[in-house]
Amino acid sequence: MSRPLGEIVDALGGTRHGAPDLVIHRLAPVATATPGDLAFVQTRYASQIETTAASALIVPPALEAQALSRGACIVADDPYLYFARLTQWWRRQHDPAPAPTIDPLASIHPSARLDDGVSVGPFAVVGRDVHLARGVRVGAHVVLGAGVQIGEDTVLHPRVTVGDQCVMGERCTVHSGAVIGADGFGFAPHEGEWVKIEQLGSVRIGNDVDIGANTCIDRGALGDTVIEDGVKLDNLIQIGHNVRIGKHTAMAGCAAVAGSAVIGARCTIGGRASILGHLTLGDGVHISALSNVTRSIQKPGHYTGFFPIDDNASWEKNAVSLKQLNRMRERLKAAELAIEQAFKNNSKP
Repeated sequence: MSRPLGEIVDALGGTRHGAPDLVIHRLAPVATATPGDLAFVQTRYASQIETTAASALIVPPALEAQALSRGACIVADDPYLYFARLTQWWRRQHDPAPAPTIDPLASIHPSARLDDGVSVGPFAVVGRDVHLARGVRVGAHVVLGAGVQIGEDTVLHPRVTVGDQCVMGERCTVHSGAVIGADGFGFAPHEGEWVKIEQLGSVRIGNDVDIGANTCIDRGALGDTVIEDGVKLDNLIQIGHNVRIGKHTAMAGCAAVAGSAVIGARCTIGGRASILGHLTLGDGVHISALSNVTRSIQKPGHYTGFFPIDDNASWEKNAVSLKQLNRMRERLKAAELAIEQAFKNNSKP
C-alpha cells in the first residue's frame, strides 16, 4: 500500500517541497530508510540528512535548506509530533477497523448492555450488568467482570481481564495480558500468619489512557485506584491499591508503584523505577530509570538515584564523587601518615 506525498500534506498539514504525486510506500526510521520511504529528522540528527536513502523527509524549519538540497521534504514545526500523527493516519488508511461483530463463541450475560457498533471476539466473557458503550472492541478471551463499564471506542486486546465494578473511559487502549482490578496486596499480621483484608474498592480509569501488555492495576482496599485522563502505562507495570495517577503522566516498563501513593499530573517515571507506598509526587516530577523513590517530592524537576534519591544535578555530582571515593581514601591515608610522621619528628628531643 502507498500514498502520494501531496495526499499526506493535504491530510496533516505542513509545507510540502517536491512533487505531490511522489509515491510513498512506507514510513521508516531515517537511518534505515530506502527509496520510497518517508522518514523524520530532528535537529540533533541533522547529519543523517546527507546519508539517508529516504525519498522524502519530515524536517523542522531549521533544517529546511539542508533537506531541500537533497530532494523532497515536508517542513513541520515539530517533526516528531507530525510523524506520530502520520502513523495514525497511515494506519487508518491501510488497516481500517473491521466491521463490528459479536462472535457466536462469546459468552455474554443476558443483563449486559452492548451499544451500537460494539465488537466482541471469540471466547470473550461479558459478565452480569456490564455496559459496553458505542464502538468498544473486545478481543478474544477477554474477561469482563460483573458491573464493568467501558467507554466509547475503547479497545481491549485479547486476554485482557477487567475485574468486577471497574470503570474505564473513552478511547482507551488496553494491551494483551493486562489485569485491571485484581485484589490489592492487603494482609494483616496475626500470630505469625497473614489475614486477608478484602479489597472492596474498584479501579476508575479516565479517557485516552493506554495500558501496556501484562500491566496490573490493583483495585482499592476501600476507596478506588484512580488513573486519570491521558495516562500512558508501558508493559509490565505494577500499580498497587489506592494509587492515584494524575493526568498525562507516563510510566516506562517494569516500574512499580506501591499502595496509596499519589503521582501528580504530567510526571514521567523511568523504566524499573519504584515508588514506595503512601508517598506523594507533585505535578511535573520526573523520575529517572532504576530510581527508588523513598520520600515524597513536591518540587517539579528531574530526580535520580537508588539511594538516596535527590535532584538530578546533585545526584550526578555525588555520583562523580563516589567514583573517586577510593582515590580520596588513599590520599587521606597518606595525609594521615604524613601528619603522624611529622608529629613524631617534632616530638623528638
